Amino acid sequence: MLPGAAPFSPSGSTPTPTNRPRFGSTMEPLRRRGPPTHPCPSPARGQASVKRLTTPGWDQREDGRLGSLSLPSGPGRCQQLAWCSSQLPAMASGLPSTAGLARFCQKLKRLKPLEEATMETSLQRCLSALDLTLLGVGAMVGSGLYVLTGTVAKEITGPAVIVSFTVAAVASLLAALCYAEFGARVPRTGSAYLFTYVSMGELWAFLIGWNLVLEYVIAGAAVARAWSGYLDAMFDHHIRNFTEAHVGIWQVPLLARYPDFLAAGILLLASTFVSCGARVSSWLNHTLSAISMVVILFIIILGFVLARSHNWGKEEGGFAPFGFSGIMSGTATCFYAFVGFDVIAASSEEARNPKRAVPLAIAISLGLAASAYILVSTVLTLMVPWHSLDPNSALADAFYQRGYSWAGYLVATGSICAMTTVLLNGLFCLPRIIYAMAVDGLFFQAFAYVHPRTQVPLVGILVFGVLTVLVALLLDLEALVQFLSIGTLLAYTFVAISIIVLRFQKAPLSSSPSPASPRPAAKEYNSFSDHIELVGTEQVPAPEPGQLRPALRPYLGFLDRCSPGVAVASAICVLVASAITLGCVLIFGDSALHLPRWGYILLLLLCSIMFLLSLLVLGAHQQQRQQDTFQIPMVPLIPALSILLNICLMLKLSYLTWVRFSIWLLIGEWGARLVSWAGCRRRVRRASRAETCHSCSRHPCRTLGIFRLWHLAQQGEPAGAAGADHHTLCGFL
Repeated sequence: MLPGAAPFSPSGSTPTPTNRPRFGSTMEPLRRRGPPTHPCPSPARGQASVKRLTTPGWDQREDGRLGSLSLPSGPGRCQQLAWCSSQLPAMASGLPSTAGLARFCQKLKRLKPLEEATMETSLQRCLSALDLTLLGVGAMVGSGLYVLTGTVAKEITGPAVIVSFTVAAVASLLAALCYAEFGARVPRTGSAYLFTYVSMGELWAFLIGWNLVLEYVIAGAAVARAWSGYLDAMFDHHIRNFTEAHVGIWQVPLLARYPDFLAAGILLLASTFVSCGARVSSWLNHTLSAISMVVILFIIILGFVLARSHNWGKEEGGFAPFGFSGIMSGTATCFYAFVGFDVIAASSEEARNPKRAVPLAIAISLGLAASAYILVSTVLTLMVPWHSLDPNSALADAFYQRGYSWAGYLVATGSICAMTTVLLNGLFCLPRIIYAMAVDGLFFQAFAYVHPRTQVPLVGILVFGVLTVLVALLLDLEALVQFLSIGTLLAYTFVAISIIVLRFQKAPLSSSPSPASPRPAAKEYNSFSDHIELVGTEQVPAPEPGQLRPALRPYLGFLDRCSPGVAVASAICVLVASAITLGCVLIFGDSALHLPRWGYILLLLLCSIMFLLSLLVLGAHQQQRQQDTFQIPMVPLIPALSILLNICLMLKLSYLTWVRFSIWLLIGEWGARLVSWAGCRRRVRRASRAETCHSCSRHPCRTLGIFRLWHLAQQGEPAGAAGADHHTLCGFL
């Protein structure tokens, strides 16, 4: 038996208390299932000890990435190996202890700390406010302007599509304001994933990031297919006919009718431009957006010249032939036309002055996109009667009906440019979200690589560009496109909740005052009047965020009796629960609930009262105030309305969409665990092959790394530890 090691027997008997080794003063006891616990022996005095690291068990390199596994050496290494061998039966069963599982669940709630110096980045800060604005306009004004406008006008709302776009723009503004505040306060790439990580925890952040990956891949493939179909229609479908004649027609479930080589080609070309750097992508986006805006301006001017006011008259069905319900249904559809402003928040790490540029770019781009949609829908329904529109190519068909067939070619040119900008922005944003997840240790570390010359996440661009190409080339997107709606709405909901959570959290304390913002100089009291002022002045500490406002304490003092933060957390939970219940009542109503009229009204009133009470409780507590950063006014009202609206829109989706989405989330959860386990095993094997135990040279310590990770997984660690905390998951697989 090794000197100083605990005795081990195959029957699993425990060592006697007299022979049991003890921990050092800096380590915690390791709890396991079954009999009394065995502390992991620390090396004797004078022997090598294990280095304590920020990242559990792994050396932290200067660039923030993981290095080699930290292993003990000398006799202490054999002591730990002997003890860890005794833990093999407990680990082989694969079941964690109750205490270890509780710590594991706590780690899933860890928050990413808000850094003080957030301007340092490995990416290139080269984007101005104009660049970000054009990115947002290019992401929002795409195929929806040329296709969605005519479809909604003819089939859902009639000329009242103008009202639908206006209401949808206001509803989108609620979510856009949340993104603007986060993008200015946390100028890092990652969009909704990062915003969720800093306010709600690691688990929710991973689910949102995994959801965004699916959303951008399907959106890119769908836009490429639309781009290919629009160009093919300009040539009388010769491209499709040629492909079907030489390749054949596929009749396989989940596969497309034929491989779309044109869509794959445009995706490869767009990925090539994106990989050349943010400056090249921005320049190409500027060019295409300028052409698209000139075409839109031409459509608006010529459309008002050809307008006929009687097309809104009663003889043509009136302004709102489908009534109020048609306007609301059209609003739900038009809401998705404004999806795309999140690309501005995702690009904040490459902005020169994100605190000013991000909120300004989001506001201007949303205003320009809303103006374009409203004005184009106005001239479209004034040029020709709404019931005579062609839903597939409404603008070109409207000019053709008025005898301006040549204008159709300009419309087609503008639509091609607009869809190309949407494609570029999607391929620009997706690798940066993957990069943010990889830097935080929630995705493969290879995707955190940034090219030294172009300063872009090159691996993410190449891998997910090829993945998007395969999806557009082979798969049938009709069923997959439904994921776009639920993914976008879920991200909006979590960002709105994150705004409320972050407002009532305590601001992080600065470790040291920065030179840019020195501390105010203390006032000197020399004269007699100054001393009188000092005596008469009471130093009243300012209330911290999350505490009850001083003016309301005489009336709502019972809220102070709770533990700090309990009242705010409970109010947020009640707010979300009441929003879900209220959304179910509003969407399903009598048809699904089968309640009498009075019961339906009573349930509606109860849900509304709970929703309002939670808002009042939140409003009674102190919030964070940032003087140099954009903040949303009227919090928590605006985020709460955004949450309610997003939930109502999600409830209108089919149940099959929810089933498919749940399957995708399960795939992401188990895939992350398998990836984490495989990565840990690979690193441990690499580290164990590199070193051999000196005291027992015949038997290399090939298994010590796994036991070391198990030991670290059982120990607690502070929230916000550096990246790759997911490596502790391997002890629970």
